[in-house]
Amino acid sequence: MSAQVPFSVVVPAYNEEGGIGPSLRELQEVLAGYEYELIVVDDGSVDDTARIAREAGATVLTQPENRGYGASLKTGIRAAKYDRIVITDADGTYPAGAIPKMVASLDEYEMVVGARIGANVNIPLVRRPAKWVLRKLASFLAGREIPDLNSGLRAMRKELVHRYEHILPSGFSFTTTITLSSLCRDHLVRYEPIDYHARVGDSKIRPRHAFDFLLLILRTIVYFNPLKIFLPLGAVFMVAGVAKTAYDISLGNLSESAIFAFLAGGLVWAVGLLSDQISRVGLRNNG
Repeated sequence: MSAQVPFSVVVPAYNEEGGIGPSLRELQEVLAGYEYELIVVDDGSVDDTARIAREAGATVLTQPENRGYGASLKTGIRAAKYDRIVITDADGTYPAGAIPKMVASLDEYEMVVGARIGANVNIPLVRRPAKWVLRKLASFLAGREIPDLNSGLRAMRKELVHRYEHILPSGFSFTTTITLSSLCRDHLVRYEPIDYHARVGDSKIRPRHAFDFLLLILRTIVYFNPLKIFLPLGAVFMVAGVAKTAYDISLGNLSESAIFAFLAGGLVWAVGLLSDQISRVGLRNNG
């Protein structure tokens, strides 16, 4: 990447005094010679996160209370002065060395995601089953294989964030939402394999967030392509109706449950078609 291509690095941080110092030093060492700005958004930390970031030379934006990962990113991206944006974490998990190549790829792509599929990936075993299920579901619904659904290291054009800011949540689902939004609207997205190191300090992700991610995936797909949800769901009712009708005929009687299954399937499909039309109108009006 040419050293003349400027970009902004946004780092959300909440009580990360143990990891933010080394993380920022690594960023500064890797990016020496490039034109960039380093923005740390202190999300209402009660430790020395903000002080350490300032002493490291970063521009620190302080939020008076904890508003969430996504809210911090939106605050930092709004304040960024360059059109190319890099987001990464303050806990030492993502390799700063991948950033120059990712930013350079923005010449051709609108978003470049650091996919945690490298040789050295330290994701806790307890999280892997849920992450696999959510990733496979999202890949099916988006119609494209997604190597990493919610990686926190990515480079993207500022315009892309602004385009979908109205649906980007304030919590951890920010990255999942912008991934699905970009893929559903056929934006150019590249996945760059990266390593993923063990974090410094305690993780902010909790088991309950898996259910939040599931709802977010379904909601985002319904927003962009509702037929992906309603057509298979209606088909389940229709197949159940056919099976129950066949069973009833063998008994010489047609039950109410078979009729209900057909009606439910037809209703789900009707709602899906209506949702699809509403989605198309809304997306056209929003550009």
